[in-house]
Parts: sequence; C-alpha cells; structure tokens
Amino acid sequence: MELNAQKRGPRLFVQLSGELDHHSAEQTRIMLDTLLKDVSVSELVLDLSGMSFMDSAGLGVILGRFRKLSMRGGKLVVKGMSASVDRIFQMSGLYAIVERQ
Repeated sequence: MELNAQKRGPRLFVQLSGELDHHSAEQTRIMLDTLLKDVSVSELVLDLSGMSFMDSAGLGVILGRFRKLSMRGGKLVVKGMSASVDRIFQMSGLYAIVERQ
C-alpha cells in the first residue's frame, strides 16, 4: 500500500494505491492517524483510484478514520473507486455515512 498526502487548508487529500487488506491495514491506519494528528484537518478526502483490492480490514481502516473525524466535527469523503471497491462499499453500507464524490 502506497500513500500520498497533501494538505490544502482544512482538507487533507490522500491517494491510496495498492491493496488495503489484512496485510497492509495496520500500517495504513498508523500512517493516516499520524496525518490526522493535525487537528486543523476537518475533511479527509481519500482518492481510491489506485486501489486494486480491499477487504474487511480495509473497511475497518476507513470506518475508524470516519469515527475519528466525526468525533471532532469533520467528515470523510471517498472518490475514484474501482468497480470492485465500490461494490464492497455498497455491500457494507459504508456509503450511508461516508460521502462519495
């Protein structure tokens, strides 16, 4: 899993590339949490266009970051999902709480 981040004002744009699964979930969570220590971030935009695979551990990473942001009044936005990743989001019901661009 590769992560490329750029902050613009209160928005943190993060592009994820590769597979977000049980092998990479913990390291990805740590990297995202490190970025989110900046309390001026009120919106996390995850660009998943480079993600080839996601499993339930990956969903857990995204759900956890959503909770972290929502506790401080922020929001999480996802965009660029492949058909397979989009299907996982739909089946899990994550679109009910996470904004999609």
